[in-house]
Amino acid sequence: MNTPFSFVDWFRHSSPYINAHRGRTFVVLIEGEAMEGERGESLIQDLALLHTLGVHLVVVFGIRSRVHRVLEAEGIQPVRHQGRWVADEAIMARVERVAAEQRLWLEARLSLGLPNTPLHGIELTTVSGNLVMAKPLGVRDGVDFHRSGEVRRVRAAGIRAQLEQRVLVLLPPLGFSSTGEVFDLDAAEVAQQAAIALKADKLILLGDADGLRDGQGQLLRQLSPSEAAPLLADEALVPELARHLDTACKAALHGVARTHLLSWRDPDALLGELFTRDGVGTMITQHRYEQLRAAEIGDIGGLLELLEPLERRGMLVPRSRERLEHEVDDYVVIDRDGMIIGCAALHRFADTKVGELACVAVHPEYRGGARGERLLAEIERLAKREGLSSLFALTTHTAHWFLEHGFEQASLEALPPLRRDAYNQARKSKVVCKSL
Repeated sequence: MNTPFSFVDWFRHSSPYINAHRGRTFVVLIEGEAMEGERGESLIQDLALLHTLGVHLVVVFGIRSRVHRVLEAEGIQPVRHQGRWVADEAIMARVERVAAEQRLWLEARLSLGLPNTPLHGIELTTVSGNLVMAKPLGVRDGVDFHRSGEVRRVRAAGIRAQLEQRVLVLLPPLGFSSTGEVFDLDAAEVAQQAAIALKADKLILLGDADGLRDGQGQLLRQLSPSEAAPLLADEALVPELARHLDTACKAALHGVARTHLLSWRDPDALLGELFTRDGVGTMITQHRYEQLRAAEIGDIGGLLELLEPLERRGMLVPRSRERLEHEVDDYVVIDRDGMIIGCAALHRFADTKVGELACVAVHPEYRGGARGERLLAEIERLAKREGLSSLFALTTHTAHWFLEHGFEQASLEALPPLRRDAYNQARKSKVVCKSL
């Protein structure tokens, strides 16, 4: 079997996410341009794979780019106001036609089952319908929006009933009113309101941009709504990305756990975001998926996995599972989506005002992000809260790091008697101390 190692390795590491996503509800927005050409075909295959893995999918599809081309070809110039088209009867006729064509195309592609196609053997049922109720935008600033509308409510119970039957739900950017009218809606708003109504586990927004970037062009991996909100005022933000960011922030504030901003131009974006620890886009969430917290007994396995390579290299003194279990209350950890990527311990000595900073470790793949500094700051905070006057550490490899962070080299006499008696002369560890 000549299978590329990279694929096998990725597949092994993706298994926790396969289990975590099974039975979860994802609302996915696919902007219109994403469904054109080969990229549309591969996106359909990715959606089918997610369905096969047990994800409950609600797919909202955009049509704006196709409608624009139709209007342009027919010489129709739409009036725009407050970022929306004024959907009069002529424009609405084209919107309805394109929406129907796009829905039929999606249903046809999701029905592919020929032996030489990726969907072979997959029985995938889709459903659409009057699942989004709408109301007219009405007259604003003296402009009558005609058939342009906004979401009134999403029929969540009806959608859930379909999802429980393993049906993929398609939602066009259209809404229906109790008066029997059809309204043109913003696809991002449909996705946002559907995710909120369904209490979705994820809202995934596939647009042109691969996420948000800082002033140096670096991709911002994770932001809270409060951190992301100031970026909405950035005039350099392209309209689609600004709309997606606004959608993500509102969804997060209304209880959607995680919203992902991804690019449909990247053929690996959807699966890469969902089945790798670091993802490939920007995530907006109220809850940090990398958090610094007190260690728990359930973290012992993760601590052993983190520390063992450092112990092999002689950077840390070996610690048994029993010792870690006994001392677990001394530890703080950095938990990144269920993986322990950093730790440090504060050992106390009775009847002294001195504490030991021990076992400072960061996973090799996550160094360079000031995580060591975060661990040190937390240990110092805990030490001060307990009234300790100083910290000491024993180190063989990282003395310079401690010196750069306010520690000073000291002699064995600076150690508490119990720790001095247990000093390992063979390791010849350097002693560093810091006043608090």
